[in-house]
Amino acid sequence: MLFTGQAEITIDAKQRLAVPSKFRARLPEGETNWYCVPWPEGSLLRLYPEKTFEAQAARLDDSLTAGRDASQLDTMLFGSAEFLETDKTGRVRLPKWHLDLVELPTDVMVVGARSRLEIHPREAWQAG
Repeated sequence: MLFTGQAEITIDAKQRLAVPSKFRARLPEGETNWYCVPWPEGSLLRLYPEKTFEAQAARLDDSLTAGRDASQLDTMLFGSAEFLETDKTGRVRLPKWHLDLVELPTDVMVVGARSRLEIHPREAWQAG
């Protein structure tokens, strides 16, 4: 699956984001859920389709005696990732702590970035 393009969206007062239908249509049949990962560089959130995130995670080395760098990466990545279920209308509820961590405003751009979606502050995205 390949996500391309962008869409202007507003996150509602209940921290719900309506994933644009053009992106939902690119998901494999039966797949609707996402993993959300805050990305402090650039103040954005990354949304990975459930099976894509899990497949990429399975490709990482896993060891009981992992080195310090690998252990820190696992802790930071998987400790901050949150599983998001999509409701009947295509919305996901973004974790408040993610929104606070990356200081994401309510007016955002959802941007296709190959195998994931990125949620950027609209003003910053449009400013380039």
